[in-house]
This record gives sequence, structure tokens and C-alpha cells, in this order.
Amino acid sequence: MQHSERQLIAQAQRGRREAFGELVRRYQDRVFNLAYRLLGSVQEAEDVTQETFLCAFRALRTFRGRSQFFTWLYRIAVNKAANARRGRLLRYRRERDDKLLGDGQRPQENSPSRALEAEEEELLLQKALNQLSPDHRTVLVLSVIEGMKYEAIAETLHIPVGTVRSRLHRARLELREVLSSMDARAALGEE
Repeated sequence: MQHSERQLIAQAQRGRREAFGELVRRYQDRVFNLAYRLLGSVQEAEDVTQETFLCAFRALRTFRGRSQFFTWLYRIAVNKAANARRGRLLRYRRERDDKLLGDGQRPQENSPSRALEAEEEELLLQKALNQLSPDHRTVLVLSVIEGMKYEAIAETLHIPVGTVRSRLHRARLELREVLSSMDARAALGEE
């Protein structure tokens, strides 16, 4: 008999690692997909997924059930992904500065097309998502790809529901522009 989520959480809070392991099994794919959509790198998504569950395990005693468990977990994942993006930006700047200063280091390549053998449409979508602003990308991934409701997104990101709606609207417009631009460049043979 499969345990309910509430029972698993209670057992995990009492120290039963098997119960937490079952929660990980239930949510690891969704957390990985979220991290991948936000970061565009399999390696970084795997790292963020692992960090998310490690952080959740350590903080599980603080979970009071005021929100759904996956909302709480997604909030952790979004924060970990934002930290990874900041880390990537800092590494990029350091590598760029080293290169400009003659240090001879090569930039790290984390292209999704090199990290995954995926269908052409998947790569195109990920490439377009990567060009969106982090705020727009996050709300679009949570809403469209993860299927979260506006209220859950608002709770996850600690923003008002109205902000979720406006960001989602702007994200869709931005994505449409990016995809149109990519189509135009492809038609001209620039890609």
C-alpha cells in the first residue's frame, strides 16, 4: 500500500530516511526538469536537484504543511537554480577577465545541445528559454511546463499573483519574439 504524502512527510520528520527516499523518488524528475528548464544544462540541473533534496532533508523539520510539499520543494529548487545562475555568471566573468588578461583559460561550454542528445524542437525551445530574462523564464517554466497554478507560483516565488500574471504575459511575448527571431535567422542561414 502506497503511503500518502502527508504520512511520508511525518515519518521523514521523525527520522525515517526511507520515507524521505520515497518523497525523493516521487519528485526528483519534476525537480530535475524544472532545474534543467531554468538553467539549460544537464550537469547544473543534476547538481541543483541534488542540492534541493539535501536542503529539503535538512529543513524538513521546518515544513509545517501550510503549502503543498511540492510547492515548498519547488521554492527550494528555484532558489538553488538562481544561485547556480549567479555562480555561472561569476565564473563566466572570471574566465572572460582571465582571457582578456592573457591567462589562457578557455571558456567553459555548457550548451544543452552538447550535454543532451535531444530532438530538434526540444533544443530550439531550450535555446529560446535561455534567452529570456530569469524572471520571465522562471514563471513560464513553472506555469506552462510544470503546470503550476498562479497561486502556487506566487507562493513559490514570494510574489503577488498579479505579478505572476504580468510576468507570464510578458514572458510569452518575449518568447514569441525570440522564436520569431530564431526562425528568421534560420531562414537566412545564419544558424
